Amino acid sequence: MNIDEVINKQREFFNTDKTKDVKFRLEHLKKLKNSIIANEGEIKKALKEDLNKSESESYMTEIGMTLSELSYDIRHVRGWSKNKRVGTPLAHFPARSFISKEPYGIALILSPWNYPFMLLIEPLIGAISAGNCAVLKPSEFAPNTANVIEKIVKECFEEEYVTVIQGDKDVSQSLIEKKFDYIFYTGGTRVGKIVMQEASKNLVPVTLELGGKSPCIIDEKYSMHLAAKRLLFGKLLNAGQTCIAPDYVLINKNVKDEFINELRKILKEFLGENPVENEDYPKIVNEKHFKRLTNLIDGENVVIGGKSDENLLKIEPTILDNPKIDSKVMSEEIFGPILPVITYEKIEDAIEYIKKFEKPLALYMFTNDKKIQNKILNEISFGGGCINDTIIHIANSNMGFGGVGYSGIGNYHGKRSFDTFSHERSITKKYSLDLPMRYMPYNDFKDKLVKMFLK
Repeated sequence: MNIDEVINKQREFFNTDKTKDVKFRLEHLKKLKNSIIANEGEIKKALKEDLNKSESESYMTEIGMTLSELSYDIRHVRGWSKNKRVGTPLAHFPARSFISKEPYGIALILSPWNYPFMLLIEPLIGAISAGNCAVLKPSEFAPNTANVIEKIVKECFEEEYVTVIQGDKDVSQSLIEKKFDYIFYTGGTRVGKIVMQEASKNLVPVTLELGGKSPCIIDEKYSMHLAAKRLLFGKLLNAGQTCIAPDYVLINKNVKDEFINELRKILKEFLGENPVENEDYPKIVNEKHFKRLTNLIDGENVVIGGKSDENLLKIEPTILDNPKIDSKVMSEEIFGPILPVITYEKIEDAIEYIKKFEKPLALYMFTNDKKIQNKILNEISFGGGCINDTIIHIANSNMGFGGVGYSGIGNYHGKRSFDTFSHERSITKKYSLDLPMRYMPYNDFKDKLVKMFLK
């Protein structure tokens, strides 16, 4: 597929202004929703083949969340698209002012392999809602899901409106070098820097949804059973291959042993005696990532798990006891089912520890102490998170999702997606009556009038 030809066709189509019609947008959002529902079985099958996700996990974390986002946008896109009237300074009298949203034009959306359906379709929903055309680049490491997405897109959209371009990293590189009107990238920080660098050459605005080492702080007075259960829910989704998975735990030293015992019991409840043989337990995406993860375990004090099966590409949920801050496992985002548990004496120690790393995409805390909650929120910068749970903040279309610093730029979900893919125009409409004070020749009387209005 010729990339330049695709972009030119989309630009020609965008210039017809069809995508600016809200009815047109709604029609295609509904088409997309119906097609996802009709192809639910194929999506689940593809996710099973690519990542060994169970049907339950595939629906909960990918299909269901995407359908929920579609429903939210369908209900609200008319209101979002209307001009919003704002106040006008008296100096401009008589006039009225309003904010007008317009689409950027042609959006490039690049998605990762870990949630290959949701993390491509959810940004697309925002792009369509805002009135853009879009080129979609799914991950080559989830080929079955990419093929289903391409099928769905062809069912719902003309190629000049929305199209899928598949390929390897060379195709991705070629795409980000082109002059799109917006680039939306989800993935790792290293590639995110490359995307931003290439986009800057054409002054293309970007949203970067990245990652980082997302901490979880556990207060000694909180229920160890509930903390362990909710933390493992978030950690084990997709076998830890989640950008907002808890990356490491900071726990008061007085309750560490109790916490680890709870982890052991709950892991057995979730996955049985041999997690590697559990059919619902996802696999590591490929051999390269499998070897990277097993290498992170080597030399550490393993207190739970540690076993793996290279033929199945599965690694047991593995708990590490107090790895050093300069160890391999603490030097990069884990992105797998490995959980370091690190002790602290005072909450100040935990905060200081987190600040030694780049700003994380997510932060979790388990505490009912409001003073501790506020202290953590006030002193640590992070993208988003939960108090007394993990992961669930991402599943709320009323809130934006995104990182800060090395964990990302910009956010999306719900109206934030619409805003992300929209240019906001500030418009002042002037009426016939004219105030002469702004025109030359200037004099003392006009100066007094200007100072009266502008101060």
